[in-house]
Amino acid sequence: MSGQRLKVGIVGLQPDRSWAARAHIPALRALSETFEIIGVANTSRARAEKAAAATGLPRAFADVADLIAAPDIDIVTVAIKVPHHLEVVKAAIGAGKHV
Repeated sequence: MSGQRLKVGIVGLQPDRSWAARAHIPALRALSETFEIIGVANTSRARAEKAAAATGLPRAFADVADLIAAPDIDIVTVAIKVPHHLEVVKAAIGAGKHV
């Protein structure tokens, strides 16, 4: 995959207060030659749209399953509460995504 940026989808992004907003987005943007953030999925499309707009991300997914199923997503960043990690991580791995 040399020369191509890895496409990242973020699960669980609340602008200005979540771990994804404070750590993941700045780190991925600092490594923009390697990573491209494609979009976000939250508990609803409306929340995802709000988070995408606030952080300048190009896409808001209807739900986590849509983000995981998207063919242009290579990596799923799981930034939700720990009790929900297993379900999302298993689904992403099952879809052949990096986590």
